[in-house]
Amino acid sequence: MTKAAEFYELIGEMDGFLKKPQPKAVEKLWKRASEMILLCDKHYYKNDSPLVPDVDYDKMVGKLEKIEALYPELKKNSPTQKVSGEASEKFQKAEHRTPMISLSNTYNAEEIKAFHEKILNFLDWPLDKKIEYLAEPKLDGLAIEVIYEKGKLTRALTRGDGTVGEDVTRNILTIKNIPHTLKTKSPPKLFEVRGEILMFKEDFAQLNAQQEADGEMVFANPRNAAAGSLRQLDSSITAQRPLQAFFYGVGVIEGLDKKPQTHAEMEKLFSQWNLPVNDRAEVCESVEEVIKYYHAMEKSRPKLLYDIDGIVVKVNSLPLQTTLGTIARSPRWAAAAKFQPEQATTVVEKIDVQVGRTGALTPVAMMTPVKVGGVVVRNATLHNQDEIDRKDVREGDTVVIQRAGDVIPEIVNVIFEKRPKNSKAFKIPAKCPACGSVAVKPEGEAVTRCESIFCVARLKESLKHFVSRRAMNVEKLGDKLIDQLVDLDLVKSFSDIYSLDQAALEKMPRQGEKSIQNLLESIEKSKSSTLARALFGMGIRFVGEQTAKILAKHFGTLENFLEASEEDLLNAEEVGEKVAKSILGQIKKAEFKKELRNLVKLGVNLNESSRASESKNSSTALAGLSFVITGTLPGISRDDAKDLIELNGGDVISAVSKKTSFLLCGDSPGSKLDKAQSLGVKVIDFSELQKMIGKKS
Repeated sequence: MTKAAEFYELIGEMDGFLKKPQPKAVEKLWKRASEMILLCDKHYYKNDSPLVPDVDYDKMVGKLEKIEALYPELKKNSPTQKVSGEASEKFQKAEHRTPMISLSNTYNAEEIKAFHEKILNFLDWPLDKKIEYLAEPKLDGLAIEVIYEKGKLTRALTRGDGTVGEDVTRNILTIKNIPHTLKTKSPPKLFEVRGEILMFKEDFAQLNAQQEADGEMVFANPRNAAAGSLRQLDSSITAQRPLQAFFYGVGVIEGLDKKPQTHAEMEKLFSQWNLPVNDRAEVCESVEEVIKYYHAMEKSRPKLLYDIDGIVVKVNSLPLQTTLGTIARSPRWAAAAKFQPEQATTVVEKIDVQVGRTGALTPVAMMTPVKVGGVVVRNATLHNQDEIDRKDVREGDTVVIQRAGDVIPEIVNVIFEKRPKNSKAFKIPAKCPACGSVAVKPEGEAVTRCESIFCVARLKESLKHFVSRRAMNVEKLGDKLIDQLVDLDLVKSFSDIYSLDQAALEKMPRQGEKSIQNLLESIEKSKSSTLARALFGMGIRFVGEQTAKILAKHFGTLENFLEASEEDLLNAEEVGEKVAKSILGQIKKAEFKKELRNLVKLGVNLNESSRASESKNSSTALAGLSFVITGTLPGISRDDAKDLIELNGGDVISAVSKKTSFLLCGDSPGSKLDKAQSLGVKVIDFSELQKMIGKKS
């Protein structure tokens, strides 16, 4: 039985015990439940790979608390009395000056009211008395404490076990929206600010796609991606990950001239000092307003750029927070009000194994179609054999699914009592399903892969990536055409695309003269490329779009790149040892060099400035300016708008801050518009962007 199956079986036993307590059995049941909770904590906090969904984990903790209410002597060494998590041995450890405790959980309006009533009872106030609260989204990320001394960032610690955290200062310094110096002329002597490190949903999807292509571990959700990215021993890897920070609390403050009296005032102070705060926080004058906010945030949840799993409710008065104090592992004055996850039940009809461009064999669950969060889901990736074994997913299983980070469908757990009697554990085949070559699982990797250079499936997927929108951008060469070109033996390499002519394309079925002409024109147009696009398109492991841009900018020309040493590569911004070794392994291969040089011989421009210099629209009109894009732009995709800005010297970033020059806004903008307006960032439309480029072109 897998640990996940054991978890759900144990929950059932705890339910049975609570209905009919048996004193002789309580100690053994309590011990098993305690060990299971500690195991879940290890998977979640240390391995960044949750064993079960949060809602089920909270159920088990809640049931253990009910058992301990019946048998109080069990509380002494219980996980219910401790902050979850522990500091990893990989990092140096440091103590928090004051503990970083966790929040108690509620799951509906009635439980929010109960939380409010507990506060009134503790204060011995009448039940009709109003309390002012601050409500804000409950960010699903990694808790962090950043320490400033005389306004300078000196240390950053993870929560760890609440008392001792991991020193991740070097990694925190790479996160772009965390200031190294507070924006104030009179900083406090000591200032400990607490918040969350997270990853936006779109960035998470792109990271997982890159991880899967590289044969690396994929992340279960944005929270685990953020935690895994921050807890890297190599800070250059963290620097390449699109991490964001929001701050919402404090530890110790010394030497502050005027202390705020409310939590809302404190967060306003953060913003003045250039510390990012969540613009969705609201002051609520009563518990009824908190409940209204809870329902509103649940409704707007899918539209947010980041993942949230509920809201946090805090007594707004800081003196009142001090009076209320803490209990066990959580404050009396704050609670999390979580949302029920959007889930559905369906059946795994088949597990198919697909071959990616790096040879990775990826198992995909083909399921009976079901609607989750307004989207019909048919497939869910199972990532690798370890993931299949951990969840024990089999063909014919009835499963619970949800959309991880509201983006990627995932199987949460198997409903084991509905499993067919004749089911068999699924194993990824020992041979590549596409070419029949022996599949291997390299030491230290999670992915089984086909390593045959003659694998047709690998070739097809590599070509599809090479011609894609963000790589060489061969617009008329779609997936079906690539499949046909490979099947007809017309294309065997990237450079073969640029050798195609009318005679060759006439061999393809259902291709008229106009279609052939359009395709040839599209191929010719793509020759005006850049080194960055080519490096990204070549599919070098660990080299995503941003790293490819960094490499192209650093080396300037193809030959400089091909002749680079490991030292040269490490001198490039944000390139660490792991990335450098992967690149070095490629540029030492004669066929890799030959392929890139063949592209040049066939007329493909691979100097970094080639596309900009040949474009009539290129300029430095936007040099030194940063842009954030939101909404649907008229007549142009966001990718094209990004290219246009970068082509004219500007930078496109993902998050709005005080340092952002402009918000480029289209129809149906998201929360970025609200934040830009609150920070005084200038909002422009696409026509204004065109004028800016035209004025200085």
